[in-house]
Amino acid sequence: MILATHALTGAALGKFIPNPWILIPIAIAAHFAMDYLRHGEYVESFDSRTAFKNTWWKIALDILIAGVLIGLILYLESPPLPTVRNMLLGGFFSTFPDLLTVLFWKFKWSWLAPIYNFHAATMHRYPRFAPEREWNFRNSLNDILISLACLIFLFL
Repeated sequence: MILATHALTGAALGKFIPNPWILIPIAIAAHFAMDYLRHGEYVESFDSRTAFKNTWWKIALDILIAGVLIGLILYLESPPLPTVRNMLLGGFFSTFPDLLTVLFWKFKWSWLAPIYNFHAATMHRYPRFAPEREWNFRNSLNDILISLACLIFLFL
């Protein structure tokens, strides 16, 4: 899943789950559940520094789109401050496993290896570079549908 889909899902969860201590593990679990679905990947490989240089702008754009959408929703809806906090917490923690993955790829911190292995091997049912993870419309359909559903829930 792209980061915007994860962030929108976390923000939607945050809007409807008032307790942050319950929200955070649910947002993380939602990340893993969504990664189990067929989805496209715009990240080619982080095996070399060149690959990161070719991909960082996609990650930044993805995060920017998520931030703008959530910010726009917060501006238009003007929810109470605890709901704003929870929407931001949900958005952050639903993207947190991917942040840890990027940190592992970039810096090779060994303490992140178990988290990375769980995320990569257990939650992504299709291996890297499989046709089911190519960046195309069919593989991105789950991203599109989940993002649209979250936007609808965020405007309720």
